[in-house]
Amino acid sequence: MPLSFRQVRYFIATAEAGKLSLAAANLNVSQSAITAAIKALEAEMESKLFDRHSNGVSLTYEGHQFLQHAENIVAAVAEATRGPRRSGRNVAGSIRVGVTYTVAGYFLPPILARFSRIFPDITVHLHEIPREEIERSLVDGNLDIAVMLVSNLQDTKRIDSETLIRSRRRLWLSADHRLVARDAVSLADIADEPYVMLTVDEANHTALRYWEPTPYRPRIIFETSSVEAVRSMVATGMGVTILSDMVSRPWSLEGQRIEARSMVDEVPTMDVGLAWPKTDTLSPATQTFYEYLSLTFNGSGHGIVGAHS
Repeated sequence: MPLSFRQVRYFIATAEAGKLSLAAANLNVSQSAITAAIKALEAEMESKLFDRHSNGVSLTYEGHQFLQHAENIVAAVAEATRGPRRSGRNVAGSIRVGVTYTVAGYFLPPILARFSRIFPDITVHLHEIPREEIERSLVDGNLDIAVMLVSNLQDTKRIDSETLIRSRRRLWLSADHRLVARDAVSLADIADEPYVMLTVDEANHTALRYWEPTPYRPRIIFETSSVEAVRSMVATGMGVTILSDMVSRPWSLEGQRIEARSMVDEVPTMDVGLAWPKTDTLSPATQTFYEYLSLTFNGSGHGIVGAHS
């Protein structure tokens, strides 16, 4: 039986939530409906899409591969339903969009490509700059809007924001690490492990904030702004790290497997969203850009994205 759009939605919701019960609650359906949809989808795909464990579910390699296609399906349907409403607007102009490193590399490209196809008369000028400079430029009028890690936003008095996705942070470790056998791991479990610290987009400051309430601290052996360096070091067993599912991949550049495990402790999500100056009225082109992203992601950041890990 061909897969249905409902199955795709249920699959994405489960991947985002990490638990069948939470996915069901987010969609306001029964857990049995989610379970049935996933089983039917796995039968149709002839692949296991989720690993089941005591703490919930996590995507298999095949599940991660399908998630990318599923997200494209949902985006394409949303794009098609919006098309007739938008066709008569003839919006034109240019917008200055600030982006942070993680957003530019792991979130925005496919979204921006679809936006440009729908609104060819809107020119988007991207500026990859640090969070502090984005906030300053928004307030000073040098940027119209930003797509950034809104969980890092500081100037909330002068800048409005809207969350688009929340990406879980999980432990990354090598395929032969002693903790791979566990479904979930605590900060206490990894306090004595060599730790590779990512510094880009203030990842190191965020990490220290969730270690701070505990008696433990990461045993940092290396700090780097390169996600690929972190990935390679973890894959070879040099250390572990805790990073967002959005930047996670199951393989290093050298082709070595990387595993991810849920955290028992309260580790905050990495939230990607839109930010704009509170006092300004958005131009028609900027408003269109805002509406497109807001509608694409349901405009309120519902759910937790565990993509591509």
